[in-house]
Amino acid sequence: MRPSGRAPDEMRVIDIQTGFTKHAEGSCLVSFGDTRVLVTATVEERVPPWLRGKGQGWVTAEYSMLPRATHTRGQREAAKGKQSGRTQEIQRLIGRSLRAVTNMEKLGERQIVLDCDVIQADGGTRTAAISGAWVALRLAVNKLMADGKIAVDPIESKVGAISCGIYQGTPVLDLDYIEDSGADADANFVLLEGGKIAEVQATAEGATYDEEGLLRLLRLARIGCDRIFAAQDEAVK
Repeated sequence: MRPSGRAPDEMRVIDIQTGFTKHAEGSCLVSFGDTRVLVTATVEERVPPWLRGKGQGWVTAEYSMLPRATHTRGQREAAKGKQSGRTQEIQRLIGRSLRAVTNMEKLGERQIVLDCDVIQADGGTRTAAISGAWVALRLAVNKLMADGKIAVDPIESKVGAISCGIYQGTPVLDLDYIEDSGADADANFVLLEGGKIAEVQATAEGATYDEEGLLRLLRLARIGCDRIFAAQDEAVK
């Protein structure tokens, strides 16, 4: 039995509230159970210096965790004067995941920045951020197209992400904090609609696992991402 009482292939409740902020070109509050991430998309009519004049755009991301997103107050990274290695790794993962489904030439010479701020953490913050960032990106691109700034849709597919792990010997889907902190192995899968894999992060924490264990986690991730794709569809209707 999982601590939450969920079945091994049962996800937490997904909720995506779009238009959560007033000024951003695209925004949503995405919830996976008690994990909540605010995502905003900002369209900038410029690109990084190394892309100027190349006829293509860029999609990037920033990630942060608010001080009381967890059980104890964490110090703001701005107060420390630098980002942690974890923060840098996660925001690069989010950016790569969104670029995997975006045609940069069709986007044109503009940049879209996805800001992902964790307001409450209960496991799976990076995967919730990726899944919500696609919704915010979709809304921002819809606005660009409605305004006549883009003629052809640059988003080629949905992308979603989910955590899986081996908890007390059983592969389980969508880890919450209790499971994540006590898992024998945990993995984050970034999957495209249609079955392609953008990225896999899989680590043995308390015990190693075999090839079949990894494949069972992948099968669970596909179940989870299908549910995420459905929630994304509903959110952007």
